[in-house]
Amino acid sequence: MFGVTQELKESNRQYWGRELGMCWQRLIVTLASMNCDDFQPALKVGDDEPCDLIVGKLAIDTKYRSGIGDSGTLKKFKQYGPLLREHGYEPVMIFLRSDNLPAAMTAIKSGGWQIVTGDESFALIRDLTGFDLLAWMSEQAGCYDITRGRDPL
Repeated sequence: MFGVTQELKESNRQYWGRELGMCWQRLIVTLASMNCDDFQPALKVGDDEPCDLIVGKLAIDTKYRSGIGDSGTLKKFKQYGPLLREHGYEPVMIFLRSDNLPAAMTAIKSGGWQIVTGDESFALIRDLTGFDLLAWMSEQAGCYDITRGRDPL
């Protein structure tokens, strides 16, 4: 969709994962800010932002994909869930991709996050915003097929 080829992504996976993650985050934040009356920007707690946006009681963090993750990142996943609950929110992590690494998913779950991936992510976004992001992305890319692991970004 953004003209990033598989070959280009493979040349520097970490960089492109981060960049595509930011694109995914911006898409969701923009959609929610335009379509949700109960939208709030990222919650700030000290120097940290434990989520990317809030819609109603859902504190949502967006991820393109969860790779290995360093110990500091995994520790934050475990800490941020309870922190968001203390503030009265339900922590939800929305992943574009479904092929996330088990160790990272275990850390996220142990932090009390609800994990939503792939088609479920698009369904939740549609339910929250009234916008069919999957259909829009499919139209833009002309090639999206989550069941075959094709990446719309």
